[in-house]
Amino acid sequence: MPADPFLQVPGRLGWIEVITGVMFSGKSEELMRRVRRALIAGRRVQVFKSALDTRYGLQEVRSHDGRSVQAVPIASAAELAERVHPSTEVVAVDEVQFLDDGIVAVANALADRGVRVVLAGTDMDFRGQPFGPMPQLLAVAEIVDKLHAICVVCGAPATRNQRLVDGEPAPADAPTIQVGGAESYEARCRRCHTVPSPIAAQTSLLELLEREPPDAQILFWGRR
Repeated sequence: MPADPFLQVPGRLGWIEVITGVMFSGKSEELMRRVRRALIAGRRVQVFKSALDTRYGLQEVRSHDGRSVQAVPIASAAELAERVHPSTEVVAVDEVQFLDDGIVAVANALADRGVRVVLAGTDMDFRGQPFGPMPQLLAVAEIVDKLHAICVVCGAPATRNQRLVDGEPAPADAPTIQVGGAESYEARCRRCHTVPSPIAAQTSLLELLEREPPDAQILFWGRR
């Protein structure tokens, strides 16, 4: 990972960083690393997490390798805005995909106020669809780092969250939010990711791809 950007810039220059990617890729660990570096640099830091994430208790962010940092649980973007102290220089939020769309406005407002905003969350749900406010956060962020895990099936870089129910892939109509760990999810690549009964829009697009192209289709070939 690159060194924390702008760390030595004087004054209250604010910006948004998003750490994203599949589960088990090290997002929480990377967020904690940046928090530790900010503390070493003497910055005033507040750490928050979605109140939906109860895997390791409500008041800490913990990585899958066991490292942890104290955090304040929040249920909404409005609650985050209420809890940020005026003197805070760095705000870090884990599992940000679980928050409402208001987090985009709050993150922008904090950055405009001179706060460094560090957000971590998975960018896609178990279906492989954009998750909550993540697309907007990725669009407005100055810095985006997308992390990958290892596909448990084939060993390729994993970019998808495979949800399992009794050891089998969860159906597409299952609830979007289900907090869990290795007992409920696996990291998989695009090829090994499975979602039974794809949604209608996906089905129609797949059918178009399987049709023969029209006669007027022109193919351009490069040199061989």
